[in-house]
Amino acid sequence: MTLEHARKYSALALDLARQAAALGEVPVGAIVVQHGLVIGEGHNQPRARNDPTAHAEIMAIRAACAALGTDRLTGCEMWVTLEPCAMCAGAISHARIARLHYAASDPKGGAVEHGPRLFQQPTTLHKPEVYAGVGEEDAAALLRAFFSERR
Repeated sequence: MTLEHARKYSALALDLARQAAALGEVPVGAIVVQHGLVIGEGHNQPRARNDPTAHAEIMAIRAACAALGTDRLTGCEMWVTLEPCAMCAGAISHARIARLHYAASDPKGGAVEHGPRLFQQPTTLHKPEVYAGVGEEDAAALLRAFFSERR
């Protein structure tokens, strides 16, 4: 994968995060890519849907699985603007996503390199390759701005 592709996918996820912010949701966006094509996308929608599971990653996984007609996203990549929580990391594992790229770290709620470090647990079913930091500055700035407006 080229740096150009990484920036493109990171920018698409960030656009989705901005959509979430515009709706008053925590600004997190995610896409699922297969063979260079976006097959699923989502942004945080827990408040709008009255659904605590409507995180960006879950929405993108649901859309990608519907597009492919399967519950397995083998060979796919996910791009997300924030380190996934335990629920989303579990869904990524169960969907068999091959590679996870996330922009900003989440020391409080993340479960990939913080907290439970789900993919490092011996009982984790599937462990994707993990890449952190592409688009981190922009994603972190969007999150900071969102929360500073609410405090």
